[in-house]
Amino acid sequence: MSDTQSLLVELLVEELPPKALKKLGQAFADVLADSLKAQGLAPADARVTSYASPRRLAVHVENVYSVSPPSTRRDKLMPAKIGLDGEGQPTAALRKKLAANYAYPEDANWTEIIRERVTVESDGKADALFHTQIAAGRALQVGLDRAVNEAITRLPIPKLMQYQLQIGSGPDFQPGWTSVNFVRPAHRLVALHGADVVPISALGLNAGRITQGHRFEAAVPEIELRDADSYADQLRDEGAVIASFEARRAEIVRQLSVAAAHEGLQPIDDDALVDEVTSLVERPNVLLCRFEPEFLAVPPECLILTMKANQKYFPLLDGDGRLTERFLIVSNISPADPARVIQGNERVVRPRLADAKFFFNQDRKRRLESRVAGLDRVVYHGKLGTQGERVERVRFIARTVAKQLGGAALAAQADRAALLAKADLLTDMVGEFPELQGVMGGYYARHDGESEAVALAVEDHYKPRFAGDALPRGQAAVVVALADKLETLAGLFGIGQMPSGDKDPFALRRHALGLIRMLVERQLSLSLPALVSAAFHAFPASHGQAQAEVQHFLYDRLLGYLRDLGYSAHEVDAVLALRPDNWATLPQRLAAVRAFAELPEAQALAAANKRVGNILKKSEDSALLPLDPALLVEPAERALAAALGSLGPVAQADFERGDYTASLKALAGLRGAVDAFFDGVMVNADDAALRANRLALLRGLHAAMNRVADLSRLAG
Repeated sequence: MSDTQSLLVELLVEELPPKALKKLGQAFADVLADSLKAQGLAPADARVTSYASPRRLAVHVENVYSVSPPSTRRDKLMPAKIGLDGEGQPTAALRKKLAANYAYPEDANWTEIIRERVTVESDGKADALFHTQIAAGRALQVGLDRAVNEAITRLPIPKLMQYQLQIGSGPDFQPGWTSVNFVRPAHRLVALHGADVVPISALGLNAGRITQGHRFEAAVPEIELRDADSYADQLRDEGAVIASFEARRAEIVRQLSVAAAHEGLQPIDDDALVDEVTSLVERPNVLLCRFEPEFLAVPPECLILTMKANQKYFPLLDGDGRLTERFLIVSNISPADPARVIQGNERVVRPRLADAKFFFNQDRKRRLESRVAGLDRVVYHGKLGTQGERVERVRFIARTVAKQLGGAALAAQADRAALLAKADLLTDMVGEFPELQGVMGGYYARHDGESEAVALAVEDHYKPRFAGDALPRGQAAVVVALADKLETLAGLFGIGQMPSGDKDPFALRRHALGLIRMLVERQLSLSLPALVSAAFHAFPASHGQAQAEVQHFLYDRLLGYLRDLGYSAHEVDAVLALRPDNWATLPQRLAAVRAFAELPEAQALAAANKRVGNILKKSEDSALLPLDPALLVEPAERALAAALGSLGPVAQADFERGDYTASLKALAGLRGAVDAFFDGVMVNADDAALRANRLALLRGLHAAMNRVADLSRLAG
């Protein structure tokens, strides 16, 4: 067997796109390592380490073979009685099969092949012939060349570049050029197995052992790597580069925490920003900067966004979560005197903050209400009209919902908020920072003297914007947020713009989840069909009617939402099988089903409930006949009727009081009577009157047991 050593592969390139770097590094490592393992050049449990910095993608794999171990392939050929004659010699059918599958020549020594390669074994039914072939190991050079090029081809590259690469070398060098397509121009390729270079090629580059460190702070212009295992240490010591994305990220987080704590402050929590900054530097150096306190008069969301989005800075907050005039930068250089770096960044951020202050002051010179008319000139969607038309639809839905939840006063608040909700789209601040829509509307509404309920509704009507986001604050805000999401769903479903597969350009799944969260977590006593109907009634009669499709879409998203909360598939299925219109009670129903399932009677009653349901489905002709106590002739059916008459009202009262757990627990007392009924009573009696009466009894039992959930879905 060949020796095993660590393998190191690195691509040295121009600066990679920062938002894609983490995925690029992980994908490069995963695909390359998986290919080596699939080719037998690395064991399945080989340790794989990914490296990714702004100028490099690399992977380190332990225990890689120079030549893969020989592999054994065993194939079933045919039944032995077909492949061998009475004397044990291969038939023409077997020879033809062997020649076709394994390239044996026609004049092969078949007797020797049969003796060495073919065995007779039982396949569980009869004797069959099996062929065993031993394949020679694959050289690392061949396998790695394939693995590297496969990893490059399968990188999740956001956008390819085409560049020209000069080719040719040696004493008779004739300059030439070739076109290469990659995410960024590649300059060097390193491939080391232990201390030896593996002579492979990719992107027009031949592998070597030379790489480069930090553009400005490396100790040497070129680094000659000793071996695969010294890669990270040499880059750190000679190249001033922390090659590991995770190690570099951890160092940034550590420095941010230390620098902030030194000031008695805390950096803003933003994992995406930390990832992006990690992708921009090779050796981080965190420095403290300041801006003029006068800028703090601007809403903090504006200042934070401009510092994060435009400059990749980390704003600092005080102990109460208020923005301060101090912020942290992550520099890619570490000069002895950082004053010039600090001053340069302070100088850069100042005009950005001044712009934000100017926009804020200018926007407040006009009332939000004065901007509403301008929405008639802003196209929302080619088939759905303008933002002005959209506002009127949202107002209609908001008034309808508000009247159900809080009457005329809430409807007036919701209508006012819906009127103003989109007006900030025409402000300078939102024009510069679209992420602040809604937020700025809230500030401007307060400045205009609107009530706090209206201002909150304007500010929060986009919430929840993402998974885990806070829900809207206040009843009016919830109403307008519901109306906004319902209008979006009804509008886009009505013109056939439903999500398909992984494509959801209008984020309708996110809108649906937000709507679900508000209905469930705010326990809003609203009918889903009525909500969807109101949404479609806000559109002209010519608008496509897709109410059933929207409801199905929402139920589908609801199922996933409830599973994510930790409920089992059986529990969710049992509750949603009843297709409840009002989702406010779903948590209580699910809790009741979970408690019921833990009872010793649960499985027997669930199975009985399933049996009852099947019987009733087959007897729909008798479904409406009432129960006649005089026709209860068997002791077991009289006992069941008595138990149902005793426990049913208790369960019904608990159900109407909203105590679903108590309701189901009360029904657990029916188990003995139900078991006795099915043991001693023939439901499908010959006497039509008796049969109809027993079906009526089962119908009452079925109705009582399935008020909270369809318990038959719990049957094992």
